[in-house]
Amino acid sequence: MENSFKLIGDNLNQFLGNTAFLNLTPGHIIMILLGLAFIYFAITRELNPLLLVPVGFGIILGNIPFASGFLLGIFEDGSVMNYLYLGVLKSIYPSLIFLGIGAMTDFSSLIANPKLILIGIAAQLGIFGAFSIAMLFGFSPAHAGAISIIGGGDGITAIFLSAKLAPELISIVAISAFIYMALIPWIQPPIMRLLTTKKERVIKMKPMRVVSKLEKVFFPIIGILLTGFIVPTALPLLGMLFFGNLLKESGVTKKLADTVKGPLIDVVTILIGLTIGASAEAATFLSGTALTIFVLGAFSFLIATIGGVIFVKFMNLFLKDANKINPLIGNAGVAAFPDSARISQTVGMKYDETNFLSMHAMGPNLEGIIGSALAAGIMLTFLY
Repeated sequence: MENSFKLIGDNLNQFLGNTAFLNLTPGHIIMILLGLAFIYFAITRELNPLLLVPVGFGIILGNIPFASGFLLGIFEDGSVMNYLYLGVLKSIYPSLIFLGIGAMTDFSSLIANPKLILIGIAAQLGIFGAFSIAMLFGFSPAHAGAISIIGGGDGITAIFLSAKLAPELISIVAISAFIYMALIPWIQPPIMRLLTTKKERVIKMKPMRVVSKLEKVFFPIIGILLTGFIVPTALPLLGMLFFGNLLKESGVTKKLADTVKGPLIDVVTILIGLTIGASAEAATFLSGTALTIFVLGAFSFLIATIGGVIFVKFMNLFLKDANKINPLIGNAGVAAFPDSARISQTVGMKYDETNFLSMHAMGPNLEGIIGSALAAGIMLTFLY
């Protein structure tokens, strides 16, 4: 009987020693509260809920403390979460996300007005500006490259590049990018108003020409040949983007396109959000380095928005009045698709309710996606 009580007592002590309560630290509590905040704002304010809800829940999941040896943690070889996380580390999830984006995207606005490509390119100044500043802050070239991609406004591209250059920074870089993407409605409009005049804000752009089906079919083929030959390191992203678009525009693979842009991208979004959140463990996330990265991320977003708007103003110096571009679409060069294009429309309608800028803004917005992927490929070429 005494041995039985001792066995029960030992088992009880072992059980209690393995509970999260006895392994909890203040850092874990802070991170769990952060995860709850993500979920709260995603639900109540609808801030990028498709990403922030999985990320928020993942942060909670990754910060419930446990004793080692049970193969539970995302960084423990052989655990379920570790296997799921391989999709991030091996760039599987980012590539599949780009496949889905391509299948749901109409590039007509970019095809109809090719000069809008230049606006998307100009907005990538945020990436290279952040890279320079990160180097000044003492980050290594590889770390600076991973951090700088936040300025592209594309969290998926940020995951792709940081997985290659700085795996230890993936969660910080990705969550920083997701946060600023969600905050675009507050970040961009003040800059757009500050840099434009009332006269510029009411510029009405010429209606876009109708783009033929043949042009739409040829666009992804020409796009992959041009970008692939120039920056082959961007093929995992751009190859999938243009392939997905070809599935959509060919007219004979509708079933495949519907699957890719529907169930597939939904499942991958869940997995990428959940695993990125779970990788944000208190021990690495709550640090001075993380705070510096968040500051640099904000700076890169500002530079990208400023670069896009100012470049449109510069272009207008050389365009006839009938061909002038409304500078309010310059912000859309940031690759947060389609949110930054919506901001162009929202701000523009405050000054002229009959001025519809969204279709025009989609041009630089789509080029921003391509441009950020190209910038990531360039960084990878020089820094990997």
